[in-house]
Amino acid sequence: MPTSTTIDPAALEAALALALPALAERQGALLAVKDAQSGVYLWANQAMADWLRTPADQLPGRSDADLLEAALVTTLRAAEQTAVAQGQPLTSEHRFEHAGDKHDYRVLRVVAPAGADGRRLLCSVWTDQAAQKAKDAQLRAALEQLEQLQRNVETLRRELQDHSLRDTRTGLYTRAHFDDQLRREVDLSTREHREFALVTIAVDPPLPRVAELGAPAHTRIVETLGRLLRGNTRAMDASCRLDDQRFAVLLSGVGLATAHARVESLRRECATQIVVLDGEELRFTVSMGVASYPHTAHSQEALREACDAALAEAQRRGGNVVTLAGIRFERAEG
Repeated sequence: MPTSTTIDPAALEAALALALPALAERQGALLAVKDAQSGVYLWANQAMADWLRTPADQLPGRSDADLLEAALVTTLRAAEQTAVAQGQPLTSEHRFEHAGDKHDYRVLRVVAPAGADGRRLLCSVWTDQAAQKAKDAQLRAALEQLEQLQRNVETLRRELQDHSLRDTRTGLYTRAHFDDQLRREVDLSTREHREFALVTIAVDPPLPRVAELGAPAHTRIVETLGRLLRGNTRAMDASCRLDDQRFAVLLSGVGLATAHARVESLRRECATQIVVLDGEELRFTVSMGVASYPHTAHSQEALREACDAALAEAQRRGGNVVTLAGIRFERAEG
């Protein structure tokens, strides 16, 4: 025979009456039933009795006024009366201090319909939020640590990438990256019909004392020149260490005359710069060749050649000088 789908309401109430205390015990919740009108306890589970520090069999007939501080009693009774007045489940938060301990509870209050005797029952389920908030705080801390780890990994990735693009001694771009920058600048200038300048720099032959000190002195001079180049270029420019003696600077959107003025200032700064090695003051000078695109050259390779030729002329003149590449003049047709 098929099973009937109807259920005896009394049996359902009995089943729920067994399930609710069991669920509350598993969740560590406090469970109590009061007279809705008077607020007198009719029943409480063991967890609630322990929290009230009163044996469970002695709770019926007593009220919060007999067990708790007056201020807390007023707060709880107001929440109960609100639940009774609304006639529907009400959840409220209660943070207070009791018996020297701080508490944070979420309380669900449900008012049952009046029974045959006219009495209405108020059932309350108290859930301790402290444990949940501790778990939430741990989760937030774990997420923050994960986010920080991700930021650290990204920072390390950028640093590693930057190290691969820069010379470790001077902090300037490597030759390969500089070539990419120069190629992009040529493309940009061609599309937008604007000028830019290329500067090739060489450290002049060392003074006798610098030559005597050898590699340590040369290294210190190279480091100083790298610092000066970084300090005298804009974010849109690019400085590069080509090899042990030569450097290059790309001056974006700058014409030949402006480029000459800027690198002449840099040349003078190099000549007056004091390099200290083991307490001894050293000096150095540089030679520079300047060319511009497209006035002195119409291709990347021709620009390099013009710049190198200008640098060679500066060195031929004895160094410590800036030389400009010649400007090409196109012959008019007809």
